Amino acid sequence: MDARFVGIPELAEAPSVAVVVDVMRAFTVAAWAFGQGAEKIVLAESLDDALALKARHPDWVALKDGPPAPGFDTVNSPGLLRSIDLGGRTVVQKTTAGTVGALAVKEASLVLCAGFVVAGATALLLRVRECDSVTFVVTGEDGHADEDLACAQYIARRADDAGTDAAEFLRRAGESRAAAELTEGVRQGTHPDDVALCLELDRFPFAMVATLEDALMVLRPCTVPSPTG
Repeated sequence: MDARFVGIPELAEAPSVAVVVDVMRAFTVAAWAFGQGAEKIVLAESLDDALALKARHPDWVALKDGPPAPGFDTVNSPGLLRSIDLGGRTVVQKTTAGTVGALAVKEASLVLCAGFVVAGATALLLRVRECDSVTFVVTGEDGHADEDLACAQYIARRADDAGTDAAEFLRRAGESRAAAELTEGVRQGTHPDDVALCLELDRFPFAMVATLEDALMVLRPCTVPSPTG
């Protein structure tokens, strides 16, 4: 597989296949939302758009980065989200990097959103669909966030070799700036378990596919059948 790793500013045009990586914490949170029963996640363009969607659909659950804010139900923290029952609900998510990256490639023929918690299923989907050329969007720090790059590189390697050892990639993520900021309380709207939850390899058995539905970018879980033979 020909893998290309780019930051959001480097996206001149939509690739054919894109894997958008945000480990800490957008797509770890998204995976947890599905784990808690959410039906779909609408990726909002802005905070105002998220609030407008929430106003039109009061039963939807809106979340954002940073501290709690009026109009939002919760924040972008897997540690906090894991205690919320989202059975059958729609979630509206707006984050600093992850949702921005996904929206930047919304015209791609296949958009996957990923973190370590869905790395195995994401790599399997790339393998099953025989994706020869994949652009990995490293969302954090304009493409320089080591936790996102490490995860992207791991998924790329694992798509070619299912037996790839994750230890070094997880170590890099655990020593990243984002991990330090979450651990030290630099970022707001956090839970003490957030970093550990973001580094939990293959916690969920599904990949996450984003598609345009009625002009909205909508993320859904996708169970990947194992190849036979």
